Amino acid sequence: MNLRTAAVFLCLIVIAALFRFPLLAVRPMHCDEAVNADKFGILLEQGRYEYSNQDFHGPTLYYLSLISAKIQGIRTYTDLSEVTLRAVPAFLGVLLVGAHILLIPYFGLRAAAAAGLLTAVSPAMVYYSRYYIHETLLILLSFCALLSLFQYCRQRRAVWAASTGVLIGLMYATKETVILPVGCMLLAGLATLLGASGSASENEPRPSGSVRSVHLLIIPIRRANPELLRHLALAAAAALVVSAVLLSSFLSHPSGILDSLLAYRTYFSRGAGINTFHVHPWNYYLGLLLYFHSPGNPVWTEALVAALALPGLWAAFSRKGVAGISPMALRFIGFYTVFMIVVYSLIPYKAPWNILGFLHGEILLAGAGVVWLADRCRTRGAGIVLAGVVGAGVAHLGWLAWQSSTRYGADPCNPWVYAHTGKDVFRIAARMEELAAVYPGGLALPVQIISRENLWPLPWYLRRFTGVSWWNGVSAMAPNAPVILATPDMEPALVSKLYEQPPPGQREMYMNLFGQYAELRPRIEIRGYVAKPLWDDWRQRGDGR
Repeated sequence: MNLRTAAVFLCLIVIAALFRFPLLAVRPMHCDEAVNADKFGILLEQGRYEYSNQDFHGPTLYYLSLISAKIQGIRTYTDLSEVTLRAVPAFLGVLLVGAHILLIPYFGLRAAAAAGLLTAVSPAMVYYSRYYIHETLLILLSFCALLSLFQYCRQRRAVWAASTGVLIGLMYATKETVILPVGCMLLAGLATLLGASGSASENEPRPSGSVRSVHLLIIPIRRANPELLRHLALAAAAALVVSAVLLSSFLSHPSGILDSLLAYRTYFSRGAGINTFHVHPWNYYLGLLLYFHSPGNPVWTEALVAALALPGLWAAFSRKGVAGISPMALRFIGFYTVFMIVVYSLIPYKAPWNILGFLHGEILLAGAGVVWLADRCRTRGAGIVLAGVVGAGVAHLGWLAWQSSTRYGADPCNPWVYAHTGKDVFRIAARMEELAAVYPGGLALPVQIISRENLWPLPWYLRRFTGVSWWNGVSAMAPNAPVILATPDMEPALVSKLYEQPPPGQREMYMNLFGQYAELRPRIEIRGYVAKPLWDDWRQRGDGR
């Protein structure tokens, strides 16, 4: 690696870090983030992880989170913070940008750097790199598996077959949707082989350009020989061993292996749109990427990526290709991206973070598209115009990325905000801290939370409170706590318990904790009630409003 290459990618890594690490705590925790934090808390405190086939995904993110926690000397769940947790996917997002340097043997420096830059500033990539969920890790592992596969096709050595298997095993131990990118990789490989000329051979002309020996030797894979079969078996064994070790918690919970397979009963049903609210039309993802707008708010678009990906896709299937880019590698990426777009669009179940898989494929094509367009600029003026247009588009993407992650981090006008916790949760948590400050027992303040709704991430924000009890209905037997949080549907039964059932003289007055409407998530209202003595103490201290 020469100094120029190192300097280019160092700049890209710095850009990626500047978008991903600042202000990590400014956005409220999404309920999925809070659930993942709770799962990690068990691993942190008890040193164990047990795979569940109900929505909680694999353990790789949690094991990586141990590094972040240990570096900061954090040993308990209550000491965790948003910054500690979100720093993990943020680092993985930076690593994803840096990993594009490994694409140079196949795409050349210009295309690899362009793809790295677009990944660094893509609003969707930035937003979910600041999200404590599994998606960014899955994309990084998918990209590394793809690069390892490319390297195997060039050299056909056992080490690259094994590394590809290890990466696929890590993908499986990360998230169950692994079957989609891996399936698309297999289809892309098959389509690339079938699309190759019948007369192609190892002496096939290599692409022109400064990058030499970038010709991807996929053609020999068509020959079923003993060495190939051994390498396939090695890759499969590596994938099985790695995934089994992690999903079984290093063999201490072997049923996790079977549970990971049984989980697909749920995921196949949900993917078909059965028993889920997350069903969207086929063009849902394309709408999020190309044009998303509500009156009075910014226009959100990553159309630049799609516009640049189109010439990259054209070049993938043209005879001339792109100078310095392996035609077989580019064609594979073209097939892979198209298959990913089709598969994810056809599946009824859709959540916006799932877009990252095929978006990164588009970004790789866009990197090739930039080079293809640059090579067709016959005059210096045309090159300046192209650089200006692409530069302005990249700057706009960067502006949107920053706005989406900060000012609009929890605003529904942002396409990447989905069933997200509102900023009212900060007010709810602050009021609880204020009440605990005047309660003699401090954080042991008894709190009853009554609801049939999913109230995550409220448990995260109340994790330091030791007196919290959760109820799915108003209990006539439970003593009244000095603080009660409830959803509106519980209010009639709660009012009856507090003011109708007790005999006169035994009724305690409760005051409204929140002076205005408080919402946990869209259409999930939280109402608070405080016993009058505690309310008076709070008011006397000057915290009450």
